[in-house]
Amino acid sequence: MDTQTWIYLAVGSSFALYFGIALWARAGSTSEYYVAGGGIHPIANGMATAADWMSAASFISMAGIISFSGYSGSAYLMGWTGGYVLMALLLAPYLRKFGKFTVPTFIGDRFYSQTARIVAVVCLLVISLTYVIGQMRGAGVAFSRFLEVDIETGLYIGMAVVFSYSVLGGMKGITYTQIAQYVVLIFAYTVPAIFISLQLTGWAIPQIGLGATLQGSDNVFLLQAVDNIVQDLGFAQYTGMGSATTLNVFLLTMSLMIGTAGLPHVIVRFFTVPKVRDARRSAGWALVFIAILYTTAPAVGAMAIYNLAKTIQPGEVGSPTGNMVLEDRPDWMRSWEKTGLLSFEDKNGDGRVQYYNDKNPEFAAKAEAAGWKGNEITIDKDIMVLANPEIAKLPNWVIALVAAGGLAAALSTAAGLLLAISSAISHDLLKGVFMPKISDKSELRASRISMVGAIIVAGYLGLNPPGFAAEVVALAFGLAAASLFPVLMMGIFSKRMNKEGAIAGMLAGLLSTVIYIFLFKGWFFMSGTNMYPDTLDGWFFGVSPSGFGVIGALINFAVAYAVSSITPAPSQEIQDLVESVRIPRGATSAVAH
Repeated sequence: MDTQTWIYLAVGSSFALYFGIALWARAGSTSEYYVAGGGIHPIANGMATAADWMSAASFISMAGIISFSGYSGSAYLMGWTGGYVLMALLLAPYLRKFGKFTVPTFIGDRFYSQTARIVAVVCLLVISLTYVIGQMRGAGVAFSRFLEVDIETGLYIGMAVVFSYSVLGGMKGITYTQIAQYVVLIFAYTVPAIFISLQLTGWAIPQIGLGATLQGSDNVFLLQAVDNIVQDLGFAQYTGMGSATTLNVFLLTMSLMIGTAGLPHVIVRFFTVPKVRDARRSAGWALVFIAILYTTAPAVGAMAIYNLAKTIQPGEVGSPTGNMVLEDRPDWMRSWEKTGLLSFEDKNGDGRVQYYNDKNPEFAAKAEAAGWKGNEITIDKDIMVLANPEIAKLPNWVIALVAAGGLAAALSTAAGLLLAISSAISHDLLKGVFMPKISDKSELRASRISMVGAIIVAGYLGLNPPGFAAEVVALAFGLAAASLFPVLMMGIFSKRMNKEGAIAGMLAGLLSTVIYIFLFKGWFFMSGTNMYPDTLDGWFFGVSPSGFGVIGALINFAVAYAVSSITPAPSQEIQDLVESVRIPRGATSAVAH
């Protein structure tokens, strides 16, 4: 069978499975809709959490960042993995012990304030909408390539698919769907990596292949070969820091780490298990499932950029015949051109493709001597993982498997985020604040309507994202780091923190981070409205918008403690509540109110 037939078969079969699960696990009550009835097994919940966690940014975009950034891209690996450990140890068991299944409910009850609940909902909506932009873009990228349509059409298809099974099943349907999606995406990620590792190094384990020597070479290590070829083309050393500064790598890592611990759509997963002990166990299992992909990503990134560079530059750099002939470009390039995510421009009219760093002044003389007039290929970072098996000329069924995996990764997280958004609106705002006597049936209807609205907004923003998928997701993590993580930590570990401090801290952290991001990314992410260039020279004190979440968190902590120190302490009842949450005994099942 040809590639396209395999893709239709793989994607069609996986989608049929997802829809079947959604129908089988249709939510019939608010408990099933929000927390799957609280009866999910820890291993199953760990697998669903891993799928919820490993979004389009992890599957589609992270290895692409590593491909083009090299060592500095490891900030994403360290930040996201470390943050998950932080969440599992410092937040999840205590929030599960508290017994309320949404973050705004915890904040509203812990800080005895409806205002605090509303501010938390606002923070959650800003975080989740920013995050889901990246997922919708990832779905659009995947659909556009494998259905051979433009990215806008691909995104509309992704919106329709997410709508169909998220609105129907709620958390119960999403949980079981995500278990299936995890199985699909992990096979889709690791199988091509194994094939390519065998091709290049002779090792079946990609993690070992990354540090091994190339087959047929005179003891040349893979990473050394990648260093050689990218530096020959004027790019920074792959195993070095490149253009990234130590400060920004540190801030980005920390922002992703503490932002992870404040993500509401992941935290709610720990309420889908029966007991606090099960929450800890499911966290451990999720980390195991996540590690399979995260330890494979560096190998995927290095092998992808090596194969890409060798495809475009098969001969000696500077040689008249060293570059790929434009008319002889492989079919996978022609397919990606249809999406608009890969393009060529023959600037010097020689009929060949020049791929190099035309912004490197030290390389300019060599490029001029070779007759090059600038880089002639534009590659979107988000296509690298999806194109990787095609670049390596793997079997058609492997290419189809990657198609199904990329879509599973994007759609699984999008569903979890949309549920978090709808829960915040229907459960925390409508039932918790404005209409406390609303019936379960009306609450479910409101939740589904709000989810439809969230899908429309996310789709619109996904058409004009402020960056590639992982970059947009990093902004969402920064917002979570600056707004929700500090107040959750203070709510659990500080008996003195009061409602005034919590509200002031959340607002200060959120607003400072949102404004800083908008200054460089454009107001409300609209292109052309940024006030400063989004470059190292334009950033204040050299701090990137992606890493500002740490500073926003520090502002949050500082403002919260300053305000709480000059306002009345919480009542003894609230202080006793905080003390009881930290005792790992006697936890009840998750309840709405």
